[in-house]
Amino acid sequence: MDFHGALEERHSVRSYTASPLTAEERSLLGQEIAQSNEAGNLHMRLVVDEPEAFGSLLAHYGKFRDVQNYLVLAGTPAPSLEQRCGYFGERIVLTAQKLGLRTCWAGGTFKRRLVKRMLDTDDRFVLVCALGHSADQGHPHRSKDKEAVTSIPEGTEPPAWFDEGVTAALLAPTSLNQQSFSIGWCEKSSPDGLPLVSLRSKGGPFSAVDLGIVRLHFEIGAAAAGGRFAWEDGWTSFLPEYGL
Repeated sequence: MDFHGALEERHSVRSYTASPLTAEERSLLGQEIAQSNEAGNLHMRLVVDEPEAFGSLLAHYGKFRDVQNYLVLAGTPAPSLEQRCGYFGERIVLTAQKLGLRTCWAGGTFKRRLVKRMLDTDDRFVLVCALGHSADQGHPHRSKDKEAVTSIPEGTEPPAWFDEGVTAALLAPTSLNQQSFSIGWCEKSSPDGLPLVSLRSKGGPFSAVDLGIVRLHFEIGAAAAGGRFAWEDGWTSFLPEYGL
């Protein structure tokens, strides 16, 4: 399964089995985390066989069950930290999906103090993502219409890969399933002659993290359809570095 197939099959799952991660799963996730930490200047880490963080009543209220493993997303404080956590964290999520594991982003239904004690002194904690084996494959979430999340100048017609990118972006997990973003087709080009695409948030909780996740999904969808473009805000895609 490639990343495009993984994003189409990925659905949030909150209930897990007691089956531990295998040595191979831990190794492959560790490799992706190390690559993503280096590329994104982050300090993400995988915590395994640790049931306490999601063992509170709050976690059960959030319908989390038997979470033993989770990804901690953190890094040196910076304006772009949350968006980088979303972008590279979703790479880990899709890698887990490729391995047959299930995942769920979590912003508050866990013991924050316990998780924050695992961080280096100078790190800023962003959020976590539960992961592991589950008999439940999850279910698709309701998505907005493409017209509700796109901005296309009148009289222009973006190429097919733009549409595929938007389709992939609408499959991205976002906080409260708010899908509070706008993807725009720009009439101007980059200095390299590539078409420009814009991405903007419409606000809401964890909106910067959501932007990072949506950005990665759009890139994967567009790339799978043969699209080549540049982001209007200057964001550098890391997909070529991973052979995608």
